[in-house]
Amino acid sequence: MPILRVFLILAVLAFSGQASARMTDAPAHAYGIGYAPHPRLHLNSHAGLVYEQDTGRILYAKNAGMETPIASITKLMTAMVFLDQHPDMNKRIEVTEADVDMLKHSASHLPVGTVLTRRQMLNMALVASENRAASALGRTTLKGGTAAFVAAMNRKARAIGLRHTHYVEPTGLNPANVSTAADLAKLVNYAYDHYPEIRKITSQGYYALGLRRVVERRRDHLARVIYEPVDYHNTNRFTRERGWHIGLSKTGFINESGHCLVMQTRIDHRNLVMVLLDAPTTWARIEDTERLRDWLETHLGKRT
Repeated sequence: MPILRVFLILAVLAFSGQASARMTDAPAHAYGIGYAPHPRLHLNSHAGLVYEQDTGRILYAKNAGMETPIASITKLMTAMVFLDQHPDMNKRIEVTEADVDMLKHSASHLPVGTVLTRRQMLNMALVASENRAASALGRTTLKGGTAAFVAAMNRKARAIGLRHTHYVEPTGLNPANVSTAADLAKLVNYAYDHYPEIRKITSQGYYALGLRRVVERRRDHLARVIYEPVDYHNTNRFTRERGWHIGLSKTGFINESGHCLVMQTRIDHRNLVMVLLDAPTTWARIEDTERLRDWLETHLGKRT
């Protein structure tokens, strides 16, 4: 057998062994970069990873070590650092001009001057992916303001082994907030294990902020005051669909990051962490998620 062919076979075998390494032990290159257990599984997302929590096995990986902007996936770390301070959740904080997005000029449900409790701000940040809510939490939680909060985010990342993750602000609007699919799988796994509040919030299909006072004008020119519920849908539509069992989730999008999704879910009686990064459109990300589930439902039963 030619020497080159022998070398290639050995290289493939070694690489396949790396792809099944436990997440807690393997370096970034061992997460199966560019490796798919099923060659016919095509994803639109440029990077992705599926991690089986109970066994530590990597079931699927594509460019899992590629550093890329992560958009609002950032808010998971924002929530973790915020909750680490054991804050008074009923304390009220105000949205100020400092929370207005001057980078992307994104829209917001929270006008300057809005006052909400910390609990409400956390729900808005995680369910509706409200940037001003995340900014307000980062600005007001620690004595040193946003700068101290971001430093705490990066310390937390290092502490839980996220070697290729870096944050510059708490919302995800800045493309300098970067990570990898492998690191984000670790992050989701850690958040799922240690932060029941994040699990509870991010797995709900919507968040009811309260009631809104509305003045209706009638034909007889008399006014009627009514109160309407103010509900915000989870940006991950799968939290509202039958057939999905989601324990934690977060979406993200800016132009530089593409459309992203991380979530903990249960498929074929297996607890899984799913990461999809840099899909070209929302629908492409949705298609990838459904395609991964179909593939996993077909192939998980064949694994021993």
